[in-house]
Amino acid sequence: MHPIIHPPRPTSRLRRSESASSNAFRQPSYDCREQPDALKLIVYVPGVAAAGIEIEARGADLAITARKAHVVRVNWPALRLESVQRDYQLRLRLGSGFDYAAMNAEIHQGILTVTLPKRRPAAASVPERLRRVA
Repeated sequence: MHPIIHPPRPTSRLRRSESASSNAFRQPSYDCREQPDALKLIVYVPGVAAAGIEIEARGADLAITARKAHVVRVNWPALRLESVQRDYQLRLRLGSGFDYAAMNAEIHQGILTVTLPKRRPAAASVPERLRRVA
């Protein structure tokens, strides 16, 4: 065997699946701005249309997945464009102080703006002994 060509090394299935899932997405740049009544999350996802965005809230976590439209060019050699064409995924633990059902999202020119209103503290849920002040 030629000294430059090395035989393939056996790799575990776990290691291959971890690398495949971590390389499938990249984390986008984002900015959080707290307002008096809401949290504004600005996520930069260039090349993504509104149809390619999925926003999911699970408990205190918020997951945003933004998929690009993958264009296959005829007679165009692939010059390591895989890393540029990866989709975006952002996972944040924001807490339970937000009303995820009233969330509002809009996208304009690759900038996704998500507005999460804060929950109002319910006076009825506070026990009687904690509401009285001496």
